[in-house]
Amino acid sequence: MESKSCAVCGRTIEWRKKWARTWNEVKYCSEGCRKRKRQAGDDTLERRILEALSQRAGDATICPSEIARSAAPDDWRPLMEPVREAARRLVATGVLDITQGGRVVDGSTARGPIRLRLRR
Repeated sequence: MESKSCAVCGRTIEWRKKWARTWNEVKYCSEGCRKRKRQAGDDTLERRILEALSQRAGDATICPSEIARSAAPDDWRPLMEPVREAARRLVATGVLDITQGGRVVDGSTARGPIRLRLRR
């Protein structure tokens, strides 16, 4: 079966045998995502990412910390994971690429610093 992405965090959900009957209904990667659901601020972060990239050259990249700092200049570190989640959701829709060292990577498994760019 084909994998899909979590509606909340954007991580890849791999097919499991126990989901054979309900695969079409699976939306969340974990119990935590199922409980949290999408929040109003999630869409705001996605818009901020797209706005920041639209103001740059065509193949320019941005750091997720730029978005977090623009949203909360004094206390931006807690926003880093929500920004990465927003980026993974945008990757799932086909709008964005996540890169490391200039190469496109899977946002679900990427560790360390990442960059965001509009899909070419």
